[in-house]
Amino acid sequence: MVYVYLGEGFEEIEALTCVDLLRRAEIDVATVSVGEKVVTGAHGIKVTSDMLINEASMDDCSMIVLPGGMPGTLNLQNNTTLSSYIDDFYKEGKYIAAICAAPMILGAKGYLNGRPATIYPGMEDHLGSAIAKTESAVQSDNIITGRGPGCAMDFALKIIEVLKGIEISKAIADELVYI
Repeated sequence: MVYVYLGEGFEEIEALTCVDLLRRAEIDVATVSVGEKVVTGAHGIKVTSDMLINEASMDDCSMIVLPGGMPGTLNLQNNTTLSSYIDDFYKEGKYIAAICAAPMILGAKGYLNGRPATIYPGMEDHLGSAIAKTESAVQSDNIITGRGPGCAMDFALKIIEVLKGIEISKAIADELVYI
């Protein structure tokens, strides 16, 4: 199971593109709110989350996905339960994926130090001592980072590649006529 965490003010394209593509790849994915069941994105789109954070079983989770957006990223960063889950995943070498502003959460924890990573342009100072990259999606071992909303497809396809293989990722891209 992959959990895509939603905080009030999340970037809709990043969260929903991941959910859509992962479901197309037959990956179990659920949206998890760190606040109320209905979460409003940065652009006013209301999304009913699949569950609240206290309902999520981390034993069943293989990857945490953190969409960006403001103040969504800050709402994720300030949630102590989610912060604890991220720490556990990092220590256990489980997958963590963050896009746009959300890599700042991992940068603040020092989890990107010495690793290649990307973040929304102009926010590179929030990567800690990561090796800042400008690619759409960057994988470093168990951490995947994405650059921004326009990179959501590449980010989601990288997640699929990591979880199901490059052939499935390419098949999904072809199905969507993504060039």
